[in-house]
Amino acid sequence: MLNLPNALTISRILLVPLLVVVLLTEIEDKEWWGLALFLLASLTDFLDGFIARRWKKITRLGKLLDPAADKILTSAAFISLVELGVAPAWIVMAIIAREFAVSSLRAFAAAEGIVIPAGWSGKAKTVVQIVAISLLIVHDQLGELTRIALVSLWAALAVSVYSGLEYFVRFGRLVIRGEAPSLL
Repeated sequence: MLNLPNALTISRILLVPLLVVVLLTEIEDKEWWGLALFLLASLTDFLDGFIARRWKKITRLGKLLDPAADKILTSAAFISLVELGVAPAWIVMAIIAREFAVSSLRAFAAAEGIVIPAGWSGKAKTVVQIVAISLLIVHDQLGELTRIALVSLWAALAVSVYSGLEYFVRFGRLVIRGEAPSLL
């Protein structure tokens, strides 16, 4: 059960409280430390999946923990940015709501024996969110480029909403074709 990919996933979860503490306390260079911690945690997201597939170490625990770790990391980072006054709460809530909705949809589908794999829009959403969070963490350090951080947040919102809609449309098609039980 505890192989290298799962250990990386668990390390991502364990980095979250440290990230929040760094972002929300007044320490010297907190933005750069926060960015480093966030990017390290994000790197474990790539590495755990890559290693699990490459070394054929995919486990049920990993399938459960990996998406949860992703949502814990991004939600904690976004909520910290709201607390810092860097990100509007309504945008962050929309992004987090999408995460819960898609996770619930995938859990329902899995209970019915249907796998809804990550699509290209879900992967794009992850990349755009990582970029947005990273830029927002260091927004004060960007000088003239501060607006890019806000634009990246709007891009994260747009891609997140699009991705969420795509997941629901894709699952709806399975229902219409009779490959899944009715949701009614």
